[in-house]
Amino acid sequence: MTTAQRTRIAAFFDLDKTVIAQSSALAFTRPFYRGGLLSRRALLRAGIAQLQFLLTSADAGHVEKLRKHVTDMCTGWDAEQVRSIVAETLDEVVRPVVFPEALELIAQHREAGHDIVLISASGTEMVEPIGELLGADVVRGSIMRVVDGHYSGEIDFYCYGEQKGVAVDDIAGERGYDLLNSYAYSDSVTDRPMLDKVGHPAVVNPDKRLRQHAAENHWEIFDFAAPSASGRSPGTAAGRTVLCATGIGAIAAAAVVYTRHHALHPRQAAA
Repeated sequence: MTTAQRTRIAAFFDLDKTVIAQSSALAFTRPFYRGGLLSRRALLRAGIAQLQFLLTSADAGHVEKLRKHVTDMCTGWDAEQVRSIVAETLDEVVRPVVFPEALELIAQHREAGHDIVLISASGTEMVEPIGELLGADVVRGSIMRVVDGHYSGEIDFYCYGEQKGVAVDDIAGERGYDLLNSYAYSDSVTDRPMLDKVGHPAVVNPDKRLRQHAAENHWEIFDFAAPSASGRSPGTAAGRTVLCATGIGAIAAAAVVYTRHHALHPRQAAA
């Protein structure tokens, strides 16, 4: 397809910290625990990993640490069981952590006739159902290798960094998108390869390096308020510590800490 034939416009959205306020790769750990895939100790470790993800910038080192944690955690799991648990708990897990402002942006693009593309480094097992929930037209995520129905611990396609830029080009070629007139949104400087592909890049709760780059290049900057964690009360610091110590409330505690941190430091929460 030639450039002249590309007339459709897309809005490319990163997922974690851009559309939802958590790591989608770790958001389902409580349902996985209930389904017998995780021990209590592993659930606690996942909660700590979620906290680290929420309160640190997504540079290459942190992302690689999170990737290794997730692949190690999932190795040996039954792939169909994972998809079943995600499908059954999708609304419970995801809806409370979606940024309302992101939903508004998606709605505005839909009203303008633009396609919605969700593109994430998280596994397709999580990203595809979330994309369906959000009404995305196209979804791309990382693909974990499955051997004899179980995750092997290897990744066949890692939708991260430069590969996100490659994915944008591939999708544009397949769907006929005019990238010069398309849009992209992300929180992390590691997504520059995706943002640089479009004519209208914008940043959401950006890390320090991306915020500086956006300001220097006159990109639009959005600061989304953290969504309420299903109306949960933050409670006392001691109460949060107990939640984390038991492992049962690790992810809920992570959401609470992120909410309080972001409220106090709206421009540094993602830095």
